[in-house]
Order: sequence, then C-alpha cells, then structure tokens
Amino acid sequence: MKVKVNKLTIKDLSVNYGNVDALKSIDLQLPPSQIVALIGANGAGKTTTLKAVSGFLDFKGTIHHNGKNIRGKAPHELVANGLIHCPEGRGIFPNLTVYENLQLGVSGRQEALQCFKENLDHALELFPRLKQRLQQMAGTLSGGEQQMLALSRSLIAMPDVLLLDEPSLGLAPQIVKLIFEIIVKINKESKVSVLLVEQNAKQALKISDYAYVLEAGVVSLHGKAAHLLEDDRVRKIYLGEGEVTRTSRN
Repeated sequence: MKVKVNKLTIKDLSVNYGNVDALKSIDLQLPPSQIVALIGANGAGKTTTLKAVSGFLDFKGTIHHNGKNIRGKAPHELVANGLIHCPEGRGIFPNLTVYENLQLGVSGRQEALQCFKENLDHALELFPRLKQRLQQMAGTLSGGEQQMLALSRSLIAMPDVLLLDEPSLGLAPQIVKLIFEIIVKINKESKVSVLLVEQNAKQALKISDYAYVLEAGVVSLHGKAAHLLEDDRVRKIYLGEGEVTRTSRN
C-alpha cells in the first residue's frame, strides 16, 4: 500500500527580520487534496510563512514539498515543481493586458505552457468577466476583477500546491463569496492542495479541512476547521462572538 506523502510538511520553521522573531519554530502539515487555513491577527506571521515556503525568505528549520526538502530552492524552481504563490495585494502587472498577465502564469512551468489554451479556457469559464476584458489593461480592472485575474493566473500555472494570501482582502461581499466558491471548486475538482492565509477567519474555517491559529509567530491552536469554528477562544478573538467558557480542541 502506497503511503500518502504530505504536500507540505513544515518543521521547526523560524524566520527573523533583523532582531525580530517573525516565526518561532512552527510545525504545519498540508495533506494531499486538502484546504488548510492559517488564521491570526495582523503581524502574526501568516504571510511570512507563505513567503518562506515559496522561497522568498531565508529560514531555519525544514520545509518538504512532496517529501523533498526545498530549503535553498529559488522561487522559480519551486514554481517549476508546481508550488504556486498567489500573493497578498494580487501582484498583477497593471501595465500589461489581462491576456498578457495570464500568459505570465505559465512562465517557467513547462507542463502548464503545453496546456495553456486548455487551462486558459477553464479559467475563463470560472471567471467569465475576464473573458470580456482580455485586451484591457490590468490596472484598469476593479479590485474584484484584479483578484480574479491573480487567481486565474495561478490556476493556469497548474498548481500542485496553491499558496493563497488574503484572497478576500478589500473585496465586496458578493465577490468574496465567489472567490471562496472557486477555491472550493478547484480543490474538489482538480485535487489542488491549498494553504490559505485569510483575515476572514469565519469564511476560511468554513471551507477548510484543517486550520492553524498563529499568534506572535507561534502556533497557539490547531485542529479540524469545523472544531475551531466552534471553539470559544477562536469565536471570541477571531470571529467576534461569545465568551470563553470551554477548552479548545487541538
């Protein structure tokens, strides 16, 4: 029987910004075909975690992608192996067209380059609004449309692991609902494993299989997302609900 290897295994991950400890020996696992959420206050270390995983930061500890140690790998090497980061703030190229931005999604990813037309069609099915704007400059899109573009570009890269940083940030409620529906859809249909950083803790927990709570660079709670959604500490601190009366479920 073949043993399933975690898509990501993070062990004793520490990151320093000068004298500031941004992450302090955190452990995290992303199993195959699951959505795992990272929630916490601003400055807790969520984005730092994604940047370390995607090769943008030096770190102490180990990170394994599909069982292989990726420490020291450059971002483009990780992209070539299917580890795709959709950053906070969307990270689009405003002076390029929507189509040109989507083309950049396959840069350095040979497998995705060969399937570009098919994957483009699929992305435009998920976000039909972009189909009407392919020749429009990306910088003229609305905030919601820019997030659709950023997510589409990531999907066109055919991720094995998708790192999503604050996909709902600054968006109208109806667009947030659509974005989260698409995240669930690609996870279920394409079996893409998703590590989701999200300030909207309630929505993140609703769609995730498992979740970690970061506080000041430390994992303070973790467990099944459905359990954390009912945990009094999480409800009070991150969901703005209730009083603390029960012990958390780790």
